[in-house]
Amino acid sequence: MAIAEWLQKLKVGELSARELVDQQLARIKSVDNELNAYVQVTAERARKDADRIDKARLAGESLPPLAGVPLAIKDNLCTKGIRTTCSSKMLENFVPPYESTVTQRLWQAGGILIGKTNLDEFAMGSSTETSAFGATSNPWDLSKVPGGSSGGSAAAVAAGECMASLGSDTGGSIRQPASFCGVVGLKPTYGRVSRYGLVAFASSLDQVGPFANNVADTAELLKVIAGFDPLDSTSLKVPVPDYSATLNDSIKGLRIGIIKECFDQIGLDAEVKDSVLSAANHLQSLGAELVDITCPRFNDGIATYYVIAPSEASANLARYDGVKYGFRSANTQSLSEMTALTRSEGFGSEVQRRILIGTYALSAGYVDAYYKKAQQVRTLIRRDFDNAFNQVDVLLTPTSPTTAFTSGAHENDPLGMYLADLLTIPANLAGLPAISLPCGFDQNGLPIGLQLMANVLDEARLLQVAHQYESTAEVMKARPNTAELVP
Repeated sequence: MAIAEWLQKLKVGELSARELVDQQLARIKSVDNELNAYVQVTAERARKDADRIDKARLAGESLPPLAGVPLAIKDNLCTKGIRTTCSSKMLENFVPPYESTVTQRLWQAGGILIGKTNLDEFAMGSSTETSAFGATSNPWDLSKVPGGSSGGSAAAVAAGECMASLGSDTGGSIRQPASFCGVVGLKPTYGRVSRYGLVAFASSLDQVGPFANNVADTAELLKVIAGFDPLDSTSLKVPVPDYSATLNDSIKGLRIGIIKECFDQIGLDAEVKDSVLSAANHLQSLGAELVDITCPRFNDGIATYYVIAPSEASANLARYDGVKYGFRSANTQSLSEMTALTRSEGFGSEVQRRILIGTYALSAGYVDAYYKKAQQVRTLIRRDFDNAFNQVDVLLTPTSPTTAFTSGAHENDPLGMYLADLLTIPANLAGLPAISLPCGFDQNGLPIGLQLMANVLDEARLLQVAHQYESTAEVMKARPNTAELVP
């Protein structure tokens, strides 16, 4: 059920907010033991908020844009009075004393928190297997991963455990899970959405964005969470357009760039390639012009990212020392021993690996050779995109080189896991908006994701093209209802 459809049902009294919440909670109870999409379910709060929405409707009050919509929130976004764990032992019992800006905007718009979702620990991973609270499974095939790091948020939407959700995207952590789980996931322009209350991983890359079952709902969520926030020094003070207003505009005459480097990848699955190129041809049939584009440094993005992101993580995670808050190792004899044991016991192996990489890259004698050089390459990647957008309106690539892989496939191969974000990372390095939406299925019935990228602050164009594809492509009409997943 789309948000617009739900609001109409609520308005005429066909379905109450309380009834919808109870349905969603029943769905979670039915399937989440298998999925493990949620770290915690906020049933009591959800029912109280739903009752308040129903009372307002019966009183004839004007309903806000997300009235009664059950939403799941990635558990690295602070929720006042509700545990925010980052799926880590380090923050297992942390209860924030404040609310993140994006969640505060959702609650003001009438959204209902139904639970906090699982993620790779501190958002470091591409499979939601590094969580301290157990891995999340893919609703399409429980033996597969849902992607990461926002795998819980994507799986919850795909399995019908909420109407929409929020995730965070540092190198593809919204778009890759959206691709693996067959839902829509949007990473906005860096600075378009406030990061206040998002537990930091890599501050120059992190961005909050929505998951939904369709592009129209994605546009509605973005409209609510976007906008300037004085509490975030990187927030952009620019107007927020009505993203829904242009969804139905024709894309005739738009120029869509096919990035050559993305389709020449070793490891790009043939079915993924064919499906994405078929989607490009469909957009051409709607009147768009396809243009071959080259971004010579696109494939340098992954090496660049795995210097910059761990370096920033090393600095950001230094605060978890057992002194201020969070987990503290017991029975230690000195401050230095307490700090060392707290961090070795509180952080999982992947987080420790990235802290070590980042600390090394920032160390004396190496910072110029690694971190500074990576920032220079980042500038060159951005220049490639600037050149591309002088020629086209939107860029098109696969979201991921493959469909969802089997759980444990990269357990002893961290580099193989990192390569899952090969096609999504460059948009983060350049601060560009990018969206993933389903465009087909492989021979095993697993979803394939199409990635579209636009220039800075051009989310409206991105959503317009995505909606035109979604509403006209035959393959989209064959998607099963979420209730058919994880029966």
